[in-house]
Amino acid sequence: MTEPTITQLQPMPEDWRRALAVVAHPDDLEYGCSAAIAAWTDAGREVAYVLASRGEAGIDTLEPAKCGPLREQEQRASAAVVGVSAVEFLDHRDGVIEYGTALRRDIAAAIRRHRPELVITLNHRDTWGGVAWNTPDHVAVGRATLDAAGDAGNRWIFPELAEQGLEPWNGVRWVAVAGSSSPTHAVDATPGLERAVRSLLEHRTYIEALTDEDPETYVRGFLTGNTTATGERFGGKPAVAFEVFAR
Repeated sequence: MTEPTITQLQPMPEDWRRALAVVAHPDDLEYGCSAAIAAWTDAGREVAYVLASRGEAGIDTLEPAKCGPLREQEQRASAAVVGVSAVEFLDHRDGVIEYGTALRRDIAAAIRRHRPELVITLNHRDTWGGVAWNTPDHVAVGRATLDAAGDAGNRWIFPELAEQGLEPWNGVRWVAVAGSSSPTHAVDATPGLERAVRSLLEHRTYIEALTDEDPETYVRGFLTGNTTATGERFGGKPAVAFEVFAR
């Protein structure tokens, strides 16, 4: 019986200088794609993070007023490990982030501030590969990011942004979705994998609440497993996958 052909992933576009990653919570990028981000910052590209919430509802044993500032601190430390210093929080309420014009406006404003050619977000679909149900926050932020990439370039959508000094930015060329079950492109994870491990480990409070396993064993196993599996479609090299939408 003939083995099915595995569709190979294409290398990510490289002719860009600035990227903006927009996700719902602290740790979303570290679970998804920080090995790629480390490789990009190594190459001199600029990457900024925008998080819709501070993840304040993410730890059952820690009340939101204490959890939010702690997770913000861990996120900033985590970003620094992979060469990212610009980290912004939009202060939507964790767990009940709503898709709509308010969220689109906030993300469009961030795109106009940072003027990226590449926008990165997380899986916006209802499930993770048809196996596990996605969270409403991920769906809302992912979908709003895809829409806001267009909103940012249209002067007549959210005209108040221009009045605030944020002129339209129509320079987004791609939106790359991490964690997609339909990836099209990938980045070699080898140069950034160790920093990706250290970056995710900065979310120690969250990880220790999530699992009884040794944090480094858990993190290394998770990231290595994912990048190795993706590598089967990327010439055998450990890789981070993205579904890329061209604009």
